[in-house]
Amino acid sequence: MEELFNMLFRWAHILVGITWIGLLYYFNFVQTEYFKEAEDSARKDAITKLAPRALWWFRWAAFFTFLTGLLLLEIILAAISLDIILGAVMGTIMMLNVWGIIWPNQKIVIGIKEGDAAIAGPKAALASRTNTLLSLPMLFFMVSSSHNQLGGNLWAEQITMTAFFVGLGLILLIEANSIWGKMFGVIASVRNVIVSSFALTVIFSGIAYYL
Repeated sequence: MEELFNMLFRWAHILVGITWIGLLYYFNFVQTEYFKEAEDSARKDAITKLAPRALWWFRWAAFFTFLTGLLLLEIILAAISLDIILGAVMGTIMMLNVWGIIWPNQKIVIGIKEGDAAIAGPKAALASRTNTLLSLPMLFFMVSSSHNQLGGNLWAEQITMTAFFVGLGLILLIEANSIWGKMFGVIASVRNVIVSSFALTVIFSGIAYYL
Protein backbone atom coordinates (compact mmCIF):
# COMPACT_ATOMS: atom_id res chain seq x y z
CA MET A 1 0.00 0.00 0.00
CA GLU A 2 2.86 2.38 0.80
CA GLU A 3 4.39 1.76 -2.62
CA LEU A 4 1.03 2.43 -4.24
CA PHE A 5 0.68 5.81 -2.50
CA ASN A 6 4.27 6.64 -3.43
CA MET A 7 3.57 5.88 -7.08
CA LEU A 8 0.29 7.82 -7.09
CA PHE A 9 1.88 10.93 -5.57
CA ARG A 10 4.74 10.77 -8.09
CA TRP A 11 2.22 10.40 -10.91
CA ALA A 12 0.16 13.35 -9.63
CA HIS A 13 3.30 15.46 -9.14
CA ILE A 14 4.46 14.78 -12.70
CA LEU A 15 0.96 15.37 -14.14
CA VAL A 16 0.43 18.81 -12.58
CA GLY A 17 4.10 19.65 -13.15
CA ILE A 18 3.75 18.99 -16.88
CA THR A 19 0.67 21.24 -16.93
CA TRP A 20 2.49 24.02 -15.07
CA ILE A 21 5.73 24.01 -17.05
CA GLY A 22 3.86 23.48 -20.32
CA LEU A 23 1.83 26.63 -19.69
CA LEU A 24 4.98 28.48 -18.58
CA TYR A 25 6.54 27.69 -21.96
CA TYR A 26 3.30 28.60 -23.74
CA PHE A 27 3.28 32.06 -22.15
CA ASN A 28 6.97 32.69 -22.84
CA PHE A 29 7.45 31.05 -26.23
CA VAL A 30 4.02 31.41 -27.87
CA GLN A 31 1.68 33.98 -26.36
CA THR A 32 4.26 36.69 -25.69
CA GLU A 33 5.64 36.43 -29.21
CA TYR A 34 2.13 36.44 -30.68
CA PHE A 35 1.21 39.61 -28.78
CA LYS A 36 4.19 41.37 -30.37
CA GLU A 37 2.72 40.81 -33.84
CA ALA A 38 -1.04 40.71 -33.21
CA GLU A 39 -3.37 43.53 -34.12
CA ASP A 40 -4.72 45.57 -31.22
CA SER A 41 -8.21 44.06 -31.46
CA ALA A 42 -6.88 40.50 -31.49
CA ARG A 43 -4.49 41.21 -28.59
CA LYS A 44 -7.26 42.80 -26.54
CA ASP A 45 -9.57 39.86 -27.18
CA ALA A 46 -6.88 37.37 -26.15
CA ILE A 47 -6.04 39.32 -23.00
CA THR A 48 -9.66 39.45 -21.86
CA LYS A 49 -10.78 35.94 -22.90
CA LEU A 50 -7.79 33.64 -23.38
CA ALA A 51 -5.25 34.84 -20.80
CA PRO A 52 -7.53 34.53 -17.73
CA ARG A 53 -8.30 30.90 -18.55
CA ALA A 54 -4.66 30.03 -19.17
CA LEU A 55 -3.58 31.84 -15.99
CA TRP A 56 -6.14 29.90 -13.93
CA TRP A 57 -4.68 26.56 -15.00
CA PHE A 58 -1.16 27.98 -14.72
CA ARG A 59 -1.33 29.19 -11.13
CA TRP A 60 -3.24 26.20 -9.74
CA ALA A 61 -0.98 23.74 -11.53
CA ALA A 62 1.96 25.54 -9.90
CA PHE A 63 0.34 25.28 -6.48
CA PHE A 64 -0.51 21.58 -6.77
CA THR A 65 2.95 20.80 -8.15
CA PHE A 66 4.34 22.38 -4.99
CA LEU A 67 1.83 20.60 -2.75
CA THR A 68 2.42 17.14 -4.21
CA GLY A 69 6.14 17.82 -4.07
CA LEU A 70 5.91 18.48 -0.34
CA LEU A 71 4.06 15.20 0.15
CA LEU A 72 6.71 13.38 -1.87
CA LEU A 73 9.48 14.90 0.23
CA GLU A 74 7.83 13.46 3.32
CA ILE A 75 7.56 10.04 1.68
CA ILE A 76 11.20 9.97 0.47
CA LEU A 77 12.70 11.78 3.47
CA ALA A 78 15.34 9.09 4.04
CA ALA A 79 16.68 9.54 0.50
CA ILE A 80 16.87 13.33 0.31
CA SER A 81 19.92 14.42 -1.68
CA LEU A 82 21.50 17.69 -2.74
CA ASP A 83 19.78 17.24 -6.10
CA ILE A 84 16.36 17.13 -4.45
CA ILE A 85 17.16 20.05 -2.15
CA LEU A 86 18.30 22.37 -4.95
CA GLY A 87 15.51 21.24 -7.26
CA ALA A 88 12.91 21.73 -4.53
CA VAL A 89 14.25 25.19 -3.69
CA MET A 90 14.03 26.23 -7.34
CA GLY A 91 10.52 24.77 -7.66
CA THR A 92 9.37 26.53 -4.50
CA ILE A 93 10.74 29.87 -5.66
CA MET A 94 9.11 29.41 -9.04
CA MET A 95 5.75 28.71 -7.38
CA LEU A 96 6.15 31.79 -5.16
CA ASN A 97 6.94 33.84 -8.27
CA VAL A 98 3.67 32.66 -9.81
CA TRP A 99 1.53 33.58 -6.83
CA GLY A 100 3.53 36.51 -5.46
CA ILE A 101 4.60 38.34 -8.63
CA ILE A 102 3.17 36.98 -11.87
CA TRP A 103 -0.48 36.55 -10.90
CA PRO A 104 -0.88 39.82 -8.92
CA ASN A 105 0.62 41.79 -11.80
CA GLN A 106 -1.21 39.87 -14.49
CA LYS A 107 -4.49 40.70 -12.76
CA ILE A 108 -3.70 44.34 -13.52
CA VAL A 109 -2.68 43.58 -17.10
CA ILE A 110 -5.88 41.66 -17.91
CA GLY A 111 -8.03 44.27 -16.20
CA ILE A 112 -9.50 42.48 -13.17
CA LYS A 113 -7.58 44.67 -10.73
CA GLU A 114 -6.80 48.38 -10.83
CA GLY A 115 -3.23 49.49 -11.37
CA ASP A 116 -0.68 50.62 -13.92
CA ALA A 117 -0.41 47.93 -16.60
CA ALA A 118 2.73 49.57 -17.99
CA ILE A 119 4.48 48.82 -14.68
CA ALA A 120 2.76 45.53 -13.89
CA GLY A 121 3.44 43.94 -17.28
CA PRO A 122 7.26 44.10 -17.14
CA LYS A 123 7.26 42.86 -13.52
CA ALA A 124 5.23 39.80 -14.48
CA ALA A 125 7.35 39.26 -17.59
CA LEU A 126 10.61 39.34 -15.61
CA ALA A 127 9.34 36.82 -13.06
CA SER A 128 8.03 34.60 -15.83
CA ARG A 129 11.35 34.69 -17.69
CA THR A 130 13.13 33.93 -14.41
CA ASN A 131 10.93 30.86 -13.95
CA THR A 132 11.74 29.80 -17.50
CA LEU A 133 15.44 30.22 -16.76
CA LEU A 134 15.18 28.06 -13.63
CA SER A 135 12.92 25.44 -15.19
CA LEU A 136 15.57 23.31 -16.93
CA PRO A 137 17.99 23.01 -13.98
CA MET A 138 15.02 22.34 -11.70
CA LEU A 139 13.77 19.54 -13.96
CA PHE A 140 17.31 18.21 -14.34
CA PHE A 141 17.76 17.88 -10.58
CA MET A 142 14.35 16.27 -10.15
CA VAL A 143 15.33 13.60 -12.68
CA SER A 144 18.89 13.14 -11.41
CA SER A 145 17.64 12.75 -7.83
CA SER A 146 15.84 9.57 -8.89
CA HIS A 147 18.46 8.13 -11.22
CA ASN A 148 21.94 9.48 -10.58
CA GLN A 149 22.35 11.61 -7.48
CA LEU A 150 25.11 14.09 -8.28
CA GLY A 151 25.35 15.60 -4.82
CA GLY A 152 25.14 12.57 -2.57
CA ASN A 153 22.67 11.57 0.12
CA LEU A 154 21.88 13.96 2.98
CA TRP A 155 21.80 11.35 5.73
CA ALA A 156 25.00 9.70 4.47
CA GLU A 157 26.68 13.09 5.01
CA GLN A 158 27.98 13.14 1.45
CA ILE A 159 26.63 16.61 0.73
CA THR A 160 29.28 19.29 0.97
CA MET A 161 28.27 22.57 2.51
CA THR A 162 30.22 24.34 -0.23
CA ALA A 163 28.01 22.88 -2.97
CA PHE A 164 24.87 23.59 -0.97
CA PHE A 165 25.66 27.22 -0.19
CA VAL A 166 27.05 28.01 -3.65
CA GLY A 167 23.99 26.48 -5.30
CA LEU A 168 21.59 28.19 -2.91
CA GLY A 169 23.42 31.51 -3.27
CA LEU A 170 23.15 31.38 -7.06
CA ILE A 171 19.43 30.61 -6.86
CA LEU A 172 18.82 33.50 -4.48
CA LEU A 173 20.86 35.85 -6.67
CA ILE A 174 18.73 34.98 -9.69
CA GLU A 175 15.56 35.44 -7.65
CA ALA A 176 16.77 38.79 -6.28
CA ASN A 177 17.03 40.04 -9.85
CA SER A 178 13.49 38.77 -10.48
CA ILE A 179 12.20 40.93 -7.62
CA TRP A 180 14.39 44.04 -7.76
CA GLY A 181 16.40 43.77 -10.99
CA LYS A 182 15.73 44.05 -14.69
CA MET A 183 15.31 42.00 -17.85
CA PHE A 184 18.88 41.29 -18.94
CA GLY A 185 19.64 40.34 -22.52
CA VAL A 186 20.47 36.74 -21.58
CA ILE A 187 16.77 36.09 -20.87
CA ALA A 188 15.07 38.80 -22.94
CA SER A 189 14.46 36.72 -26.08
CA VAL A 190 13.10 33.20 -26.47
CA ARG A 191 16.36 31.97 -27.93
CA ASN A 192 18.46 33.57 -25.22
CA VAL A 193 16.44 32.28 -22.29
CA ILE A 194 16.52 28.74 -23.70
CA VAL A 195 20.29 28.87 -24.18
CA SER A 196 20.77 30.46 -20.76
CA SER A 197 18.61 27.81 -19.10
CA PHE A 198 20.69 25.01 -20.62
CA ALA A 199 23.88 26.82 -19.57
CA LEU A 200 22.54 27.24 -16.03
CA THR A 201 21.78 23.52 -15.92
CA VAL A 202 25.42 22.77 -16.73
CA ILE A 203 26.58 25.23 -14.06
CA PHE A 204 24.33 23.76 -11.37
CA SER A 205 25.25 20.18 -12.25
CA GLY A 206 28.93 21.17 -12.04
CA ILE A 207 28.35 22.70 -8.60
CA ALA A 208 26.64 19.53 -7.38
CA TYR A 209 29.22 17.16 -8.85
CA TYR A 210 32.54 18.94 -8.30
CA LEU A 211 32.14 21.02 -5.11
